[in-house]
Amino acid sequence: MSEPLGLQTGSVRVVPHDARWPALYIEEVARIEPILSSHGIALRVEHTGSTAIPGLDAKPILDILAGRRSDEERGAAIAALQAAGYQYRGEQGIPGRDFFRRGEPRQYHLHLVLIDSAFWRDHRAFRDFLRSHPDAAARYGLVKRELAARYPHDREAYIDGKTEFVTTILAEAASAASIEGSASAPTGGAVPRP
Repeated sequence: MSEPLGLQTGSVRVVPHDARWPALYIEEVARIEPILSSHGIALRVEHTGSTAIPGLDAKPILDILAGRRSDEERGAAIAALQAAGYQYRGEQGIPGRDFFRRGEPRQYHLHLVLIDSAFWRDHRAFRDFLRSHPDAAARYGLVKRELAARYPHDREAYIDGKTEFVTTILAEAASAASIEGSASAPTGGAVPRP
């Protein structure tokens, strides 16, 4: 039986991968795009975080990476996302990233950033590397389960515990990108906090 989408504030729970997550992401994008459009906003959105990686256990919260094209559209994008039901939480310690959440319990996290910023590149590189390296995704799943068991009520300790693994994966992704000659290699400057 599938776990419900959503996680209470202050808790950490990792659940088995749910095949519904990609469809729930698509439904959420279909829900918000007309609202954004009615505000004159067109964002580039992508499913990121652990729920975007097939077979990977994750916290039951969908992460959405929303790319804006310029700093000038930031204020209007924030207002449009609020009109779509997202609660704006500010940068929360990550300069250049506007963080939003929706749902009670929280079901969606949305990260508004400049397209091609370090945050944008690193989150996409992390996701793409784990999608194409199931062995690394399995190791990440083990790390996440162990940390969730150790820190069920300490989200920051859970996130901090993943940092070394995430940094290693970003380095591997950067190495692979440089071998392939990718112009959008990860920077390692904005450690993904999926």
